[in-house]
Amino acid sequence: MSGGAAEPSEPEGYDTFAKRLLESRIITDPWLEGRARFAEAPIVLEPGRAKTLADTGRRVAELYDEGVQLVADDPPLLESFFGLTPVQRAMFQASQPLWHGIARADIFFTSDGVAVAELNCDTPTGEAEAVVLGELARAANPTLLDPNQGLPKAFLRVLDAMRDALVGPAANRVVGIVYPTEFTEDLSLVRLYKKWLEGAGFEVALGSPYNLRSTEEDATCRVFDEPVSTLVRHYKTDWWSERASAWDDEALADTSPLTGPLYVAMRAHAEGKTAVVNPFGSVVPQNKRMMAFMWENIHRFSLVSQDVIRELIPITSRLESLHPEMLKAQRESWVIKSDFGAEGDEVVVGRHVDDATWNETIEHARSGRWVAQRYFEAELDPRGQTTNFGVFVCAGEPAGLYARVQAGPTDEAALSTPVLIRPRG
Repeated sequence: MSGGAAEPSEPEGYDTFAKRLLESRIITDPWLEGRARFAEAPIVLEPGRAKTLADTGRRVAELYDEGVQLVADDPPLLESFFGLTPVQRAMFQASQPLWHGIARADIFFTSDGVAVAELNCDTPTGEAEAVVLGELARAANPTLLDPNQGLPKAFLRVLDAMRDALVGPAANRVVGIVYPTEFTEDLSLVRLYKKWLEGAGFEVALGSPYNLRSTEEDATCRVFDEPVSTLVRHYKTDWWSERASAWDDEALADTSPLTGPLYVAMRAHAEGKTAVVNPFGSVVPQNKRMMAFMWENIHRFSLVSQDVIRELIPITSRLESLHPEMLKAQRESWVIKSDFGAEGDEVVVGRHVDDATWNETIEHARSGRWVAQRYFEAELDPRGQTTNFGVFVCAGEPAGLYARVQAGPTDEAALSTPVLIRPRG
């Protein structure tokens, strides 16, 4: 025990805990396919560890910002290195230098320090789980600190700043949230954002990209018929653009870009009528080939950023730049990730699959769409599980913390777990 704080309270039965989650009116799915999605007992971080995570989130955001500027100064890289489609290149070039609003850096403790798996800066998730779990855990452990207590204000500051800078402080206080309405996975996040915005005096309009409108006379983006000064984009950049499978033996049924809705949003941004958060420029840093760019072009970065790359970013290369026979022979030393895969999707960890699966992955990974990253050994808890700490970063500053606990690679089956911080003595 440190700093006079009591040890975490004993957890109650999951059914009782699930009822408390449902009472939040934010979380409505405590189970996934019959399995518990959440843990009640919090991870309690010592102040030093919490500071390490926060500092890492800040440093990674700064590193990615420098990477984005380097790419903006060398436009041919968008196609030659990142393999972006024409619509994706248009997204980046129309938004640059803007790319960041809120992001989540996924960080693991290892025996050598910390390692960063990715910076999800396109449509980061986990805010709802982190905030609701943090509130419940803090209520049961009042002497501990909730790292997500300031996340709502940080998020709202980003929206206010971008709206004031791009549209003007006199703009209406109506915010649109655009998201994939056909899916239910992120409805908790939409409910959370809506609660925050309405609590700050905003009106909120909800819809999908297909519900965006504008007129010839007025470029302001409308969600249905509601003009909005800010559009919170929770619809992935690669879903707005041309689509193709990351596998060369799979064809998608619908590959056309959402040119109509995208034109509405990008025109509104260009004419200073509606601010888009996160900006469409996130299509470059969200692409995992950015991590390969950092290592393959480390000489282009500042000396400070070169040190950050070596310290925090696992060695990463474009898959096509490595000899396939070398990768096959060194299966346990590598992880293969597609450019826009998320939440464990299209991530293949060599030491967790057999030779046949690994070889098939290498043979059918579509050229120009994948990276290979050196495997790092994450710290294990007493039950043999790893903890993926997601540091929320708003406008470059750490603002919250999300934890997912699982044996093996993080995917949708990971257990969302509250995080509290022991106060300094």
